[in-house]
Amino acid sequence: MDFSSESVKKVLSKYKFRDVAIEELNKVSRVHPDMKVISATYTSSDSLQKELLKLVGNIPVCYHGRSYNLPILLWLLDSFPLAPPICFLRPTSSMVIREGKHVDSKGRIHLPGLHNWDHPKSSVNGLLAEMIAKFEEEPPLSTKPAAQGDSPNDLLAYVSNLSLQEGGNRPDQEVKVSVIGGGDLGIAAVLSIMAKGCVDKLVLIDVPESSTKGGTMDLEIFSLPKVEVSKDLSSSAGSKVVVITANAWSDEQSYLSVVQTNVDMYRSIIPRLAQLSPKAVLLIASQPVDIMTHVAWRQSHLLPTQVIGVGCNLDSERLSHIINISLVANTTGKQAWVIGELSENKVALWGNMGPGTDHLQALTPVSNSTKPLMDRALEMLKGRGQRSWSIGLSIADIIHSIATDKKKIHSVTTLAEGWGGIGSKVFLSLPCILGENGSTRLPGVALGPEDEMKLRESVACQVNLFMQLRL
Repeated sequence: MDFSSESVKKVLSKYKFRDVAIEELNKVSRVHPDMKVISATYTSSDSLQKELLKLVGNIPVCYHGRSYNLPILLWLLDSFPLAPPICFLRPTSSMVIREGKHVDSKGRIHLPGLHNWDHPKSSVNGLLAEMIAKFEEEPPLSTKPAAQGDSPNDLLAYVSNLSLQEGGNRPDQEVKVSVIGGGDLGIAAVLSIMAKGCVDKLVLIDVPESSTKGGTMDLEIFSLPKVEVSKDLSSSAGSKVVVITANAWSDEQSYLSVVQTNVDMYRSIIPRLAQLSPKAVLLIASQPVDIMTHVAWRQSHLLPTQVIGVGCNLDSERLSHIINISLVANTTGKQAWVIGELSENKVALWGNMGPGTDHLQALTPVSNSTKPLMDRALEMLKGRGQRSWSIGLSIADIIHSIATDKKKIHSVTTLAEGWGGIGSKVFLSLPCILGENGSTRLPGVALGPEDEMKLRESVACQVNLFMQLRL
């Protein structure tokens, strides 16, 4: 890999893990010698500009016995390789995008390897190998029909532009959200989402299997603009986000039996919802949220980036508010996050924010100097319950980031395998960037012994409970 140009050297000198980044790129060069690294200007949504590196080249893909070179582009953030690259197709003017499971309409590439990125276990070479394998199954590009003429493809301008927009604007297409479950939480979610003003249509579906009912009749009587009330799951077709608030609590005494009742209800609705809205993000608010998000992912067969839970988003926002407002602590440039499972077994992290922006630069564990402040804030957090209206506000906050492609960071329930050395397929709350295509998990961080033990206990409890459930 050639790093000799002055522009590349200048940009590379500002990377947080410069030597590790060079080592990673040299490994890419040995396997893909035609790949080149160049510098380019990164322009954020708030018009701040930053020079970054991007990796451009072709990957060989074999389809029906013929070999094709697919042009790709990988943006390397300044925390690379701890942060995953942002990957795009780079089609020529004679090519058109074939939107599918791993590629969206703008040419951005979505793969499990990106979602589960955990350097050094994850590598660019491994990512490119996964990309080749997926694209041989489902080619992402095709030749433009002759009738379309020779005008440049809009996608080419999008991915080849020297600036990368981070989002935060309403998309052109109609944004439809469906809420499944007509109880107090479902109604609270509906009212909170509509107050945000980020959706064009909202459907509230009261499923018969749910034990949480009661609010749909009032919404039918006092109708709201843009809100439809239904009892038919097919009304959710074409949704951008599907929120599941329904619970099917039984009279069973054991915790396992209660959870199994919810699992049985999900079996009757999740596959159908995923079929009706295959590109939707499923947002789970049923309890226990960590287990039910895992169940929804298994039953929907959607990508892990498309299935998230409300998790610790509310706790994280409350914790930051307590630290900055109630305790009036001087934590300029820091954001507090709650991760792990939604229980008393909470783990807190700091997020270092970029100067003058709301973009996270790095996650850091709580240090000895900040532990007294964090412990006090967590103690104050214990006294605040999770009422329907507060969870409804949290749901609306998450949906706003997805519907407007805001790229805001939330602590939501996501597949935790590979994060911080977690080897099991469990779902925990972790900081994720949310946008129109779902979630992108942030890289793991080394925790202190006490917090590491809490996380391991959560993983062990989830694995034990999940093995006893009948999916």
